[in-house]
Formats: sequence, C-alpha cells, structure tokens
Amino acid sequence: MVIRLATRADLDAIAALEANQWEAELAPDQRGGMMTGQSFSRQQLDELIQNHWLLLAEVGGEIAGYVIAGRWPFFGDWPLYRYLLKRLETGRFETGSGIINKANSCQYGPIWIAPSLRGSGLFADMVAKLKVLVAPQYTYMVTFIAEENERSFAAHTQKGGMQVLDFFEFDGRGYYLLAADTASTI
Repeated sequence: MVIRLATRADLDAIAALEANQWEAELAPDQRGGMMTGQSFSRQQLDELIQNHWLLLAEVGGEIAGYVIAGRWPFFGDWPLYRYLLKRLETGRFETGSGIINKANSCQYGPIWIAPSLRGSGLFADMVAKLKVLVAPQYTYMVTFIAEENERSFAAHTQKGGMQVLDFFEFDGRGYYLLAADTASTI
C-alpha cells in the first residue's frame, strides 16, 4: 500500500469516487434523506490538489482511500464552514497543547476508506501521514461530524486521535466539533 499526495493525474479517478461515494460516510439507513455527505466538484478537487492537501491510499494502483485538509479560505463559500470560523474567532477552544484559532488551524476532512479496508488500520495511517504534511503550516486540524454519524465519530476519536471541543447546532442538526494536534502521534 502506498499513501501519497494526489496529483492532477489522479483527478479523474478522485472525481469518479466523489460522484459514487459521497454518501459512503453515512450508514445505509441515513442515505438519501435529510443527512447528506460532503461532495466536491472537479474544479474544487483540482484546487485541493494544487493548493492544499489531498492524500491518497493506493492498493494495486487503485485508490483505496483519500483524506482532505484545506486552508480556511477554500471553504468560505459553504455556510457551515463560515459558522465554524466565526466560532473559532469568538470562542475559546483549548486543548492540552494550546488554544485553537483560525490562524493556527485548517479544515480536515472528509476521509473515505474503501469498505474492504475499513478496520485495517488505514484510517489511522492516513490521518497520521496527513498530520505530518500539515504540521509545518498548522498546529491543528479541525473538523465537524454530524451527531448521527456514529461510525465517523468513533473512528475520529478512537483511531484518529481527535479531541471533542464542542457540540453545536446548525440548520437544525447537531454536530461535534473536533480537533487534532498535528504534532501528536496517534
């Protein structure tokens, strides 16, 4: 297995996965309803590859997983991210290693792992590698997980080394706000 940064040559394969797997983070009974996954356009994926972090896991030349981290301005068009930034600017979110703010953090996620490799350790390996890549620029990676998405919450807190900072509601749904220190090991 190889874990590496995506290149523009990977764009078609990543775009196809996004089109087919955008609700994969949800349990089958949660798909197609009010709860939706996050999806990126081909142009947004290209922007992530060129100017942010889009990490791939490959097995036999096929994409077996990917994870994204991006600087806050990239996410500014989405209302939920604007809300998160406002919370980071006005709140006081502390971890054992410091206070998280817009300047010392970036957005983490989503992450997708092929169903056949879930539970194999790939999740933790990808998050650990992403931390190494992000660490020179940011102390923290911040994300949110919908309250209903118990699988993702368990993976991030148990395998991804993420700490719950807060619980908030946005647009009638509950979310956990989580963060990982990029200098910490999983």
